Amino acid sequence: MKLYDLIKGIAQTDLPDIEITAITSDNRTEFPKGAMFVCIKGNTFDGHSVAQQMLDKGASVVVVEQDLGLENQIIVPDTRGAYPRLCANWFGNPEKELKLIGVTGTNGKTTITTVLKKVLTDFGCKAGLIGTCQNEIGEEIIPTARTTPEPYDLFELFRKMADAECEYVIMEVSSQGLEQKRVEGCQFKVGVFTNLTQDHLDVHGTMENYYQAKKMLFDIADNAIINIDDEAGKRYLSEIPCPAKTFSAERVADFYAEDIILSSDGVKYVFADNKEKHNVTFSMPGLFNVSNSLAVIACCETLGFDVEQAIKFINSMNGVRGRAEVVPTGRDFTVICDYAHTPDAIVNVLKAIKGSAKGKVKCLFGCGGNRDAKKRPLMAQAAADNADFLIVTSDNPRNEDPEDIISDVLKGLEGKNTPYVKICDRREAIHWAVKNAEKDDVIVLAGKGHEDYQILAGGVKIHFDEREVVAEALAELD
Repeated sequence: MKLYDLIKGIAQTDLPDIEITAITSDNRTEFPKGAMFVCIKGNTFDGHSVAQQMLDKGASVVVVEQDLGLENQIIVPDTRGAYPRLCANWFGNPEKELKLIGVTGTNGKTTITTVLKKVLTDFGCKAGLIGTCQNEIGEEIIPTARTTPEPYDLFELFRKMADAECEYVIMEVSSQGLEQKRVEGCQFKVGVFTNLTQDHLDVHGTMENYYQAKKMLFDIADNAIINIDDEAGKRYLSEIPCPAKTFSAERVADFYAEDIILSSDGVKYVFADNKEKHNVTFSMPGLFNVSNSLAVIACCETLGFDVEQAIKFINSMNGVRGRAEVVPTGRDFTVICDYAHTPDAIVNVLKAIKGSAKGKVKCLFGCGGNRDAKKRPLMAQAAADNADFLIVTSDNPRNEDPEDIISDVLKGLEGKNTPYVKICDRREAIHWAVKNAEKDDVIVLAGKGHEDYQILAGGVKIHFDEREVVAEALAELD
């Protein structure tokens, strides 16, 4: 691509209109001679410090924020914000060929995006999905490493989706992705806010910073759909610039639920929008899934789809992998796999299950290493207050000692009467839970959900699918 085409609308230069062979912001990767290197300042590394080295390695141009005295530099006010726009130009601005729907919030993003993609597909629309579990182009599944991809990967994915004739892209938009401007240059048809509870304070530092990061989605959205059962949602209504509609599982809103019936295998309620009412049967348990399904219906209405037909599609759906997912056992007890990894999510899933459980609710959980340590005792308190028995174990310990993580967790159980066992090895813990299950027990495996791996010291990732571990444990009972 010619240099002037690449920087169009982003920067100006007196350099010749040379051919650019590649674009990157990663100095660790190999790139062909003639590439553009974008210098981005991060928390621990500043790309400006290697600008000359990148030119020596064969880059034709470096994009910088200040004058480094280099012959082949292009200066922009903000390289982090410029990089995604450059990537968009590199891939021919595929984001303009797609209708983008963004979902942000602490919990519920995966359920909402997964269900919405299924509903839009049922309407006959080809859709892409970008999220925590996986990326999808129509029916093609593409593994993913992060919720919101880095700019080059994101716009490359958009290009593939546009070329595959996707009309819509439903996307989980993380607070970190927003703060790092990975979606700079995108304009969303609809932005959805689910809720805000403590998470990612290792990245954002404070809840206020976390709140402000999420709010950035609505600076680049045509319409907002806001959960007003959440205090942050109420606050957003008075602060965001785009038109907003509200949804609620607890009060009257633009989209709301009446006559809610909760059970262990799903929810039933009457959907209302001050114009019409329809019966909803959604096969995922818990009041929070009333909220999630309301968000999907609200999106459909905002996009111009028939609400009654959208609800029929939702009523015919099965659940979402790793979200209150029932793992088959063939026994007189139940095992449920859920991604709950925040205090609020733990409360939600355990309340949803305990309300209809015939026996004891036993929660197996841990906390991730190298992540927000402040929430560890809060996770324990949430579990102790809403379960009958706890199995405290590891999650993704990463570079922390699992025993140290568990010590932080156990501080939250001080003064609590809920009985528990501590089993550091997660596989062993699951085996123990299955072996000691009693009639009508519900064992909730919290924290891993859709993940089929565990991350150990040094970033080593091992295969670990809890469904398989449960099957192993069941086999030992025979």
